[in-house]
Amino acid sequence: MLSTASVAARAPCGIGASRRQQRGAAARGRRQFCLVRAAKGDVLLEIHDLQAKVAATGKQILKGVTLTVREGEVHAIMGKNGSGKSTLSKVLVGHPDYEVTGGSAAYKGVDLFELEPEQRSHMGLFLSFQSPVEIPGVSNIDFLRIATNARRKAAGEKELDPLEFYAHVMPKLEALNMDPAFLNRNVNEGFSGGEKKRNEILQLACLEADMAILDEIDSGLDIDALRDVSKAVNGLKSQQQDMGILMVTHYKRLLDYIRPDYVHIMQEGRIVTTGDMGLVDKLEESGYSVLSSSA
Repeated sequence: MLSTASVAARAPCGIGASRRQQRGAAARGRRQFCLVRAAKGDVLLEIHDLQAKVAATGKQILKGVTLTVREGEVHAIMGKNGSGKSTLSKVLVGHPDYEVTGGSAAYKGVDLFELEPEQRSHMGLFLSFQSPVEIPGVSNIDFLRIATNARRKAAGEKELDPLEFYAHVMPKLEALNMDPAFLNRNVNEGFSGGEKKRNEILQLACLEADMAILDEIDSGLDIDALRDVSKAVNGLKSQQQDMGILMVTHYKRLLDYIRPDYVHIMQEGRIVTTGDMGLVDKLEESGYSVLSSSA
């Protein structure tokens, strides 16, 4: 894997080409890739006036989200249930349940919506699921190695054989305080809530992603599990100082462990307020009514 100092990803060649030309290349299954490097401090994720609806019902959820995340920044998004926080996460990674109806989103300068979900992942965009699914019949170690090698192959790097991958994953298991026996269990099958969230962060560590979207990684965690998961995220951040993080959460307790540079509040499909931890303290004291009173 390339070092963070020389972030590399595979992106469509001819970025200046028209969307019609790019779609044609994709449709023919011959989309070419070229190396894209991001210099330190560059914009990783830039969202402008993003709008999206539920594909099945047509219900509009995102109604104009604008947000910029630069390398090394940690952003938190808070808001009431139904405000669009998790929808934003899923739209960014290409979840098929949602349809983009307006606006734009660029990752490392490349139009996200011209990329398939697996291409976004190969470029280093990672989403931890709020409710990780079980995959019976697939061992954790096989799943992690295949996913890791897919990203390495897309970046033009040597794939890891089973012994090499074991050496790659063991230090990450230790950092997460996970029993090595987890590697031989089926993915998330029979895992507790805390074990599933640890497993999500283990995937992030193995993939060495450049941009992590963490959707309520604190939900269902007891105090010890929250400390372990937060410690692992902070440890990854210290090793990959240019990694961007976008966290979705309802609670201050996560932000006490993983300190954000910016806190955004979503309401009715838009970001309505941005601040720092002082804004979170106000929410803890007065709830979301503080937003209307300060308007």
